[in-house]
Amino acid sequence: MENKMFCYQCQETAGCTGCTQGGVCGKHPHTAKLQDLLMYTARGLSEITTRLRAEGRPVDHAVDQLITDDLFTTITNANFDDASITDRIVQTAETARRLRAELSCQEGLSEAALWEPSGDLEEKAAQVGVLATADEDIRSLRELITYGLKGMAAYAHHVDAYGKSVPEVDAFLQSALARTRDDRLSFDDLAALTLETGRYGVRVMAALDEANTSAYGQPEITKVDIGVREAPGILVSGHDLHDLEMLLEQTQGTGVDVYTHSEMLPAHSYPGLKKYPNLVGNYGGAWWEQKEQFEAFHGPILLTTNCLVPPKQSYKDRVYTTGAVGFTGCPHIEEDARGHKDFSALIAHAKRCAPPAELERGSIVGGFAHGQVMALAGQIVEAVKSGAIRKFVVMAGCDGRARSREYYTRFAEALPKDTVILTAGCAKYRYNKLDLGDIGGIPRVLDAGQCNDSYSLAVIAMELQKAFGLEDINDLPIVYNIAWYEQKAVIVLLALLSLGVKNIHLGPTLPAFLSPNAAKLLTDTFGIAGISTVEEDLEALIG
Repeated sequence: MENKMFCYQCQETAGCTGCTQGGVCGKHPHTAKLQDLLMYTARGLSEITTRLRAEGRPVDHAVDQLITDDLFTTITNANFDDASITDRIVQTAETARRLRAELSCQEGLSEAALWEPSGDLEEKAAQVGVLATADEDIRSLRELITYGLKGMAAYAHHVDAYGKSVPEVDAFLQSALARTRDDRLSFDDLAALTLETGRYGVRVMAALDEANTSAYGQPEITKVDIGVREAPGILVSGHDLHDLEMLLEQTQGTGVDVYTHSEMLPAHSYPGLKKYPNLVGNYGGAWWEQKEQFEAFHGPILLTTNCLVPPKQSYKDRVYTTGAVGFTGCPHIEEDARGHKDFSALIAHAKRCAPPAELERGSIVGGFAHGQVMALAGQIVEAVKSGAIRKFVVMAGCDGRARSREYYTRFAEALPKDTVILTAGCAKYRYNKLDLGDIGGIPRVLDAGQCNDSYSLAVIAMELQKAFGLEDINDLPIVYNIAWYEQKAVIVLLALLSLGVKNIHLGPTLPAFLSPNAAKLLTDTFGIAGISTVEEDLEALIG
């Protein structure tokens, strides 16, 4: 059967080989091809900006943001709106044409840097997708780097929301993106670039951590209500805390409650956000459950970033998108020149809706980012030295639909009672509502926050390394059993590898984009392994 598209950037890609007739995520083949063409155009523009920097010429930060948001737009479950993607292709190509004229020499520019939209865009897209790289191993490392850069772009986008930036990250992202289509780079060259991508991943996550904490304070241990109230509400999903803050400000005194969903749960732990009385709780669980949960919510839903599942008609009219997110037929809220977003349409919509239906009752505890955990460092070190805590198990990452992910719930339940789970990302929903108890007052599930807060887990490891006086981070009583789904998990993985962390178990399947030789590189160099059964992995990781 002829391929209508080809995409294998997420864990649930068809048959663990690639989506060829339509995306498992719900992406139409035409949309997939437009995203391929947007990536091609962004690579061309990045080649030009990299040359400009080499010539000592400045690159306007608006261009950095354009490229960053191009990549963010193509992340899994972010944007399904062909019109907005096409607009980005045209804008990116026009920017490339304008900046080409500023180069002192255009000799040797690639076709991507010279291309201008004309004719049938889908026909062009079919020529420049993933499979345009014939060599399987080169293609594998190029895509591994590209997906890491997409994750990096997502975090850079969030830094930009605060009016901040990390110029060296922008410059590296564009240089690396251009190099992913440089035929002069060998397998070894690309392997080195993969690790360099991880190092810049650490930088951007550190910058985002600083941006979040300087805006809202250090996360603190917080009990979050998972029930509902009697007022109408707005449900906020995605990852953008700045969007949430603007919504909280605008809903004050309106009689409309605000609930978080999925990756927005950690917002409740920031002093600067939980001070709002209209931030009343968390509704539901991980992103993939949203069809049933959004329907039951009754009020409008704001998607600030991925992950959006194509909405059912029964609630599609209540889904609003903003930032990099888009879906045809759903209202999109743009920011003005000052970065302000007007959420009055959501508030008015919420007032016409019934309160959310109750899904569950009770509470869950979060707020164990590095600042809070290190405040408990003395207690933790003593618990390890006394034998009360035998191991920390990092179970960060993503959740997903596949039944195979029940493994992570069973693994958490089967862990010995002298182990503590360190988590971040929506993978937490597989076990954060289990009653796993505590060890001397230290909860057995320490939730650091969103997927980008995996940086906290790295900081915790490095600080404990100092506390124990260890030369090698891998000598710590910490093991890694990480779930992945999309490209932000890729940059988190590369960041951990760049810090020297080894022997990570990754599941529920290894990425389809890893060729046998690329997988062997990760296995031989870093001890990356897949998962097997709960019993076998407990023996391998805990002993």
